[in-house]
Amino acid sequence: MAKYDVLIEGGRYFDGTGAPSSVKNVAIKDGKIVKVSSDYIDPQECGETINARGKWVTPGFLDTHTHYDAELLVSPSLSESVRHGVTTVLVGSCSLSMVCSDYEDAADIFTRVETVPRDRVIPILKKNKTWSTPKQWVDYVKELPLGPNLISFLGHSDMRVAAMGLGRSTDLNVTPTDTEMQRMESLLQEALDQGFLGLSTMCLKWDKVDGDREWSKSLPSTYAKWREVSNLNKLVRKYNRVHQGAPNAATPLQITQYMQESFGWFRAPLKTTLISQMDLKGSAYLTNLTKLVSKVVNAFRGNFRWQVLPTPFTVYADGIDVVFFEEFGAGEMALDLKDAVERTNLLKDESYRRDFRKFYGEKLSPRVWQRDFGDAMILDCPDQSIVGKNFAQVAKERSIHVVDLFLDLVVEYGTKIRWYTTVGNHRKHVLKRMVRDKQSLITFSDAGAHIRNMAFYNLPLRMLKLVQDSIDESQAIMTMEQAVWRMTGDQADWFGIDAGRIREGDRADVVVLDPTAFDQDLEQVHWADMENFSLERLVNRNPGIVKHVLINGKFAVRNEQLTTELGKEKGFGTFLCVKTP
Repeated sequence: MAKYDVLIEGGRYFDGTGAPSSVKNVAIKDGKIVKVSSDYIDPQECGETINARGKWVTPGFLDTHTHYDAELLVSPSLSESVRHGVTTVLVGSCSLSMVCSDYEDAADIFTRVETVPRDRVIPILKKNKTWSTPKQWVDYVKELPLGPNLISFLGHSDMRVAAMGLGRSTDLNVTPTDTEMQRMESLLQEALDQGFLGLSTMCLKWDKVDGDREWSKSLPSTYAKWREVSNLNKLVRKYNRVHQGAPNAATPLQITQYMQESFGWFRAPLKTTLISQMDLKGSAYLTNLTKLVSKVVNAFRGNFRWQVLPTPFTVYADGIDVVFFEEFGAGEMALDLKDAVERTNLLKDESYRRDFRKFYGEKLSPRVWQRDFGDAMILDCPDQSIVGKNFAQVAKERSIHVVDLFLDLVVEYGTKIRWYTTVGNHRKHVLKRMVRDKQSLITFSDAGAHIRNMAFYNLPLRMLKLVQDSIDESQAIMTMEQAVWRMTGDQADWFGIDAGRIREGDRADVVVLDPTAFDQDLEQVHWADMENFSLERLVNRNPGIVKHVLINGKFAVRNEQLTTELGKEKGFGTFLCVKTP
């Protein structure tokens, strides 16, 4: 019988603490790291040996902002993240867990926001959802053949609907009764007792409800008075857990409410992470504001971190169907219409076009989209003569206002005109400054969402490339050891989970990657099958980088290929609980 199950031989070993890396041999037995040594280990004592010379050996990466809540029910391998070295994923973000509400409510608060078709999600939930409490959900996912390890927030919209019903929870004039508030507190306490990370909320008004009952209302969490949120935070603080939130981009000063909750003057600080610190083209000043917020809060005994995406934020759109149009009235009016004929008639209306042109011309109001069609490239269209141009070029050729050109094209071609624009993180020197800030979390991939837009499944690899490029340019923003730590041990420690390190005795969640393969464009997009959804989605493919991925000591990726056992057999990932102090 072999002394070790797997030997990873001769790789540059990163332990996930930020400590200096060095060439080591790593031996695994029964799902654990049992030996890390520079001494020779006889391959004859090992069931399988990986030659890692010239490669990096790192802990599995954490992705702490995903929307895999529906996908994990039918495709628990979550292979699109695993293939990029992610071994722990977080669900329940943005107030959108699928724990407490019934199957139709859970679908309606999820599908439009995350642009996963409702007609695919409803049958999945109707067939599989047998739970209605946090404990029941945990018991269910523990029986799934998970690919990566799983951690979760409890979503405020989810439990608000469960306590109040979809109609009452999306009515601005309704405040929860004492009984309804007690129900929410009871659900949250049960979740915390079951090891959930904490609570996720949402204040961004443009995230809308799907379905026929409360179509186009904002998410239930956005209707809560701050007193309700503050009461729930008392439980989160008591358990030393995390509040994940999203301020309303249209009212930047709303951030002060989160700041007050996080302060730790005469009480324990509330761990708070917000979405998101970004260098927006349309609101460049916001990076200075967000930086100031984190410094002030943490100076007053807070425990506050912005989420930072370590790559340009590029958005893909089909016609007018893109979420940032929700931030101004004319765009919101169009997106609120489900009927294609009604929408077309609206887009043709001259008074509507005047309003659209007016909103488009407003450059000083807070905004995510820079409102510049000259910065939006046409990817596909039945009229091939305009593909590869931006809307402003085509408008100039046709001697019309660029807004009229855009609306004319949407009227004529609908969602068959496909385009993209980079909204933020476009200035590399600013991006480097943001990721270097230790009062941030390197996260916000949105994996599992935005089927025809973009989720950043390879986020950890993009971070490593950004840092490696800075080292190669002799302008290092951090060491590579620190870069690995930011996506492994740093986040595991902050969230309070057992992950992110590969020292002797740790669970064997390990990635072997080839640093020479970073010399490729990691922003290239591809279409790939979304397993068990009968859909294709936009993803990344980065051949040559991630060679092997082990989860709990088992090969999830071997020689760049997903193993056939992944997602079919138990023994890979598990639900990771936060331990109650």
